[in-house]
Amino acid sequence: MRSLRRPFGAWRWAALIAAATLSALVLARGEAPSLSGIHISELPPEAGQTLQLIRRGGPYPHDRDGITFNNYEKRLPAARRGHYSEYTVMTPGIRHRGARRIVVGCERVRPQPQPGRKLWLEHCRNGGEFYYTADHYRSFRRIVE
Repeated sequence: MRSLRRPFGAWRWAALIAAATLSALVLARGEAPSLSGIHISELPPEAGQTLQLIRRGGPYPHDRDGITFNNYEKRLPAARRGHYSEYTVMTPGIRHRGARRIVVGCERVRPQPQPGRKLWLEHCRNGGEFYYTADHYRSFRRIVE
């Protein structure tokens, strides 16, 4: 019996290779997918509390609050190392940090004036950019006010 499958022609191979190459180039450039926005009023109340702490400059409840977020998954816009910092958003009913975070992007316009202070929003261009993740960095939404 004769096979009904068509051979995978050279043009199909070329198209497949071109698509793979283009995908690799986009990933290498670090372009993040477009992010939907979330209004502050739509965030859980604990996220609002974390935003207030960030704006005050702390004190933060976790030692790891304010550490560099490296954006390895490239789900946020590409930026130099140290551009993003992460902060815990408490989850009621659990005793560990949980999965919720606010990540702050800061393009510094002035150097930090005081050692030991992790982030001064007034030293960020346009006050910084804020992102929320409820699923431990699998997805992000830009916080809009």
